[in-house]
Amino acid sequence: MKTMTTIAIALIALSTAAQPARSHEHHAHESYSAGEPGDTTKPARTIEIEMSEMTYEPIRIEVKRGEQIRFVLRNAGTEDHEFLLATTRENLKHAEVMKKNPHMEHDDPNGVRLGPKKSAEILWRFTKPGTFEYSCLIPNHREYGMVGHVTVK
Repeated sequence: MKTMTTIAIALIALSTAAQPARSHEHHAHESYSAGEPGDTTKPARTIEIEMSEMTYEPIRIEVKRGEQIRFVLRNAGTEDHEFLLATTRENLKHAEVMKKNPHMEHDDPNGVRLGPKKSAEILWRFTKPGTFEYSCLIPNHREYGMVGHVTVK
């Protein structure tokens, strides 16, 4: 009986100790260089972005600080492509990781990987001024020119 009690106490301690780590992880994802995930209850301007072999259309976007954008992303190409919204430095760093794991899937509010003829949406609120980029980090795609820019004024 004493062993069961000890195990039960240990399990409770582990489950409560894990809670702050999950909270911290969630908190870390709330802070993005280009802003924050959008609020579905608020209005948004829609911008359609077409991805094809080594390009985005459009490649330049201007938004106002505080503006919420609903990106409608469509892969018109014959290969998988990505849309990852961040700073150039962050995307370059992540591109190095992608070279080691080229089939990595993204589950972040600022990025998505799409197969050919697939589409997706990202709702984003730009809270910080500056120039940010969206790029495809599948190995060699960014190097061949698959980069676009968002200027937040």
